[in-house]
Amino acid sequence: MTGTSLRRTLEGLPGVDQVGLEARSATLGTRSIKTTSKQWAIDLAISMVDLTTLEGSDTPGKVRTLANKAMRPDPTDPSCPPAAAVCVYPDMVKIAKETLGNSGLRVASVATAFPSGRASMEVKLADVRDAVAAGADEIDMVIDRGAFLTGNYDLVFDEIVSTKEACDRPDGSRAHLKVIFETGELQTYDNVRKASWLAMMAGADFIKTSTGKVQPAATLPVTLVMLEAVRDFREQEGRQVGVKPAGGIRTSKDAIKYLVTVNETVGEDWLSPEWFRFGASSLLNDLLQQRQKMITGHYSGPDYVTLD
Repeated sequence: MTGTSLRRTLEGLPGVDQVGLEARSATLGTRSIKTTSKQWAIDLAISMVDLTTLEGSDTPGKVRTLANKAMRPDPTDPSCPPAAAVCVYPDMVKIAKETLGNSGLRVASVATAFPSGRASMEVKLADVRDAVAAGADEIDMVIDRGAFLTGNYDLVFDEIVSTKEACDRPDGSRAHLKVIFETGELQTYDNVRKASWLAMMAGADFIKTSTGKVQPAATLPVTLVMLEAVRDFREQEGRQVGVKPAGGIRTSKDAIKYLVTVNETVGEDWLSPEWFRFGASSLLNDLLQQRQKMITGHYSGPDYVTLD
């Protein structure tokens, strides 16, 4: 895609009605669901969690513990579904991959100088290739927000294309690419819509709100803009793209609000870990506690879930 046609497409997108968007997301956030639906929603949300540790203090032991928790979130209840993936820094990918074994859970790795994205393209791509070589199934890249905000859409587009190419494996397969916008720095809903379309046109498999390192992170209105974008993109281009809100989603109540928004905006096609994820760590604990409450009728003690 040429720079002229890319800019024409992005600048031709309809503006976001901020008042209408926030009113609709507030309405969706107040929907109540029946008890049986809540049980199903909690299990679905558990299966959508990318259990995440992205701290400078991460150790192999912490990553192994997290991976075991992702496989068996509730060791006392074999009916509890596993999480979707474990998300770690590139140097921890091998540890996570070895621990998960043939469980079917995926290893996601942040890359491209996460979370700032402030590095040369050579360094960013080396970061990606290292993670893929170590066994990463998914790469979470960050866009250059400075370039985007100054209107240098070509640079952002080309970086996404190059990053996707770096996700190639020698056997011809490719790690899935999630593109992180850091929506808290994009300033407007119009920019979130533009970033969504830019990333999808460049080949993103998923679009993701945030790194979790900047506030505000994921919000319902921002996620609604992104859901509308993937819906419209599929209608126009015939390709389905996933959505991942990340950062600040901590309770079962919050997770269910997002699932209702997904269902009523893009429909059941996206109600699957293949197409919708939660980037979270503490969320899983609350989901497990609420699940246990629905099964037993009472909340478990503080030792029921492990600290992440």
